[in-house]
Amino acid sequence: MSNATDKPTVLIVGAGLGGLMLGALLEKSGVPYTIFERAAAVKPLGSGMAVGPTLLPIFQQLGIYDEFLTIGKYLAFTPFYKESMESYRPTDHRAIEEFTGYAQYLVARPKLYELIQKLVPAHKIHFGKRVLNVIEEDDRVTVHTSDNDMHVGDIVVGADGAYSDVRQCMYDQLKAKGQLPKGDQEDLPFSCTCLVGQTKVLDSDKYPIIKEPVCVFPTILGDDKPFSWSVMSTAQNTLCWSVIHHLDSVTSKAVMEQRFRSSENSEWGAHPAQAMCDETRDFPIPLGEGLSTLGDLYDLAQKDLISRVMLEEKVFSTWYHGRVVLTGDACHKLHPAGGQGAVAAMHDAITLANLIYSMPTRTAQEVTAVFREYQAERYPAAVAIFKNSQLMSKFMEKGVIGAVVLYLMTHMPMWLWRLALSQTVKFRPQVGFMSPIPLKGTVVPIVSPSEKKARDVFEKQQHPHCAASV
Repeated sequence: MSNATDKPTVLIVGAGLGGLMLGALLEKSGVPYTIFERAAAVKPLGSGMAVGPTLLPIFQQLGIYDEFLTIGKYLAFTPFYKESMESYRPTDHRAIEEFTGYAQYLVARPKLYELIQKLVPAHKIHFGKRVLNVIEEDDRVTVHTSDNDMHVGDIVVGADGAYSDVRQCMYDQLKAKGQLPKGDQEDLPFSCTCLVGQTKVLDSDKYPIIKEPVCVFPTILGDDKPFSWSVMSTAQNTLCWSVIHHLDSVTSKAVMEQRFRSSENSEWGAHPAQAMCDETRDFPIPLGEGLSTLGDLYDLAQKDLISRVMLEEKVFSTWYHGRVVLTGDACHKLHPAGGQGAVAAMHDAITLANLIYSMPTRTAQEVTAVFREYQAERYPAAVAIFKNSQLMSKFMEKGVIGAVVLYLMTHMPMWLWRLALSQTVKFRPQVGFMSPIPLKGTVVPIVSPSEKKARDVFEKQQHPHCAASV
């Protein structure tokens, strides 16, 4: 970048994991930004998530790797059970360490959120700021918020979830011009709802299962009911859970008469969940005495932190227009069976941060060029993850396809399983404008175009005399 005045001002809408990661990266790069969040406060909602080599090098660059290891729990196996507690062969994740030099860890989503939030100065996150409109001119873009405020910048990033207000504003403008593809005008479809939550800190003497040094992560498939459920132990001596209800058919928010857009924390908000708790509380779990059913977990949780959510699945084709761009769930909503939704959102942030850092000017043409490169890099990855997540979700469903996928997962030869695992860790991006982390493991990662572009600019800035003499 030429000088400080050439750096664009970025307005990030949405303070989820993806929005926070983008803010943290822009903070490191010196690009001015502000984050707006429609919720008055972010509650510690959600379940557990697996984090491994696709993010850990970034955590090293950001200086939070060691702290992450204190909040994550080593994840080696994922056992599967029938409802009768008859077990299938568990999946073994340990080869990932050989491939990458990094292990997999289970972390409670709220703890990961807190860790990344520390990287963003508090005065740069504004809560209670729902976006009502986005007005674009050639040399700037203005965000109008619900508190009658206006915010002017060079780029608006819609990181505000599956029911994105930024996407709605952008799509309304494109639709009025007849430029919005038909597929992007259709409602978000979903075929599952999900109950997520976490217990309070448990007494290790009363519940010995939480003393296990390795994450306990059983997944149970309902025998004669359209449910599957998982339980995860955390480093904080809590148990997270995720209970998925597989619906008979694909539906949408409109059909279910949900009103997520007017609620706080739309994807992970505290929506009425008691009915689903009542319906599933007798479902068995293999955790020992005192923890024999899901109801035992519900009774050990703070009730307002149990959430019922919809598991939408869609990759939109329009990710940007003018000075507005979408990231995370706003442009690709993924089924959690693949465990990649939050990771994909943070990868979006990494790509976008690399490209914004590399921008030579703030012109409309340059902004469009950056957004085009961003979608070219991330869209194929989002589609691949989307398809993988759908496939992974099939083994939890009833029917022939589910039975075939389950059989393959639990009977796959180790050589084929290792090959499949090696493909999942090939994309391990790094931040191009920070000192690189030495590569480890036997699987060489793919270097992303955005990382290389940022790295070239970074190196020239680190050694300006060398660049001038070439």
